[in-house]
Amino acid sequence: KYLGGNGGSVFTFGVKGGYDAGVRVVERVTLFSHLANLGDVRSLILHPASTTHRQLTDEQRVAAGAGDDVLRISVGTESADDLIADLDYALSRDP
Repeated sequence: KYLGGNGGSVFTFGVKGGYDAGVRVVERVTLFSHLANLGDVRSLILHPASTTHRQLTDEQRVAAGAGDDVLRISVGTESADDLIADLDYALSRDP
């Protein structure tokens, strides 16, 4: 509707380790931009519990689909292989 059928994909997933792990992944990626936009040509990553939903209670965040472990990524025009490698690096580092 908003992007005329030309938008990228948005994925929501949880990470092991909860809140702190979600923050670390966002801090470790290098190709993803840490922004709350959608439909950008850049790939974006967001940890809602520490940003857009931080003012809510834990229960409200979970009800909104933004629990402590949740990350959202919006895929832009960068190379898929490069994005996968960036996420793999960020997810595989020890705390």
